[in-house]
Amino acid sequence: MTEAEKLLWGRIRGKQLKGDQFYRQKVIGNYIADFYCANSKIVIEVDGGQHYSLEGREKDRVRDDYLADAGIKVLRFSDREVLKDIEAILEKIWMNLN
Repeated sequence: MTEAEKLLWGRIRGKQLKGDQFYRQKVIGNYIADFYCANSKIVIEVDGGQHYSLEGREKDRVRDDYLADAGIKVLRFSDREVLKDIEAILEKIWMNLN
């Protein structure tokens, strides 16, 4: 895990947000989600620099479309966002939980 993923995982694991269980490295179809909450049908992705290239953005779009078709909402945050303001990230996640 990256430092940003470790930081976020430490704050969402163990049902810390609304009592929802999150799973790490969850396989969904042909994809592996950084974090997944089955109760709220949310995937959380913490993106490093490779996601911001043209090729990376296209792969993410295809993946996000697949997940949306499966009824799963994707929340994407950059490593930098997570490291800079974890509280804002947690609030955004909180607002998307059932």
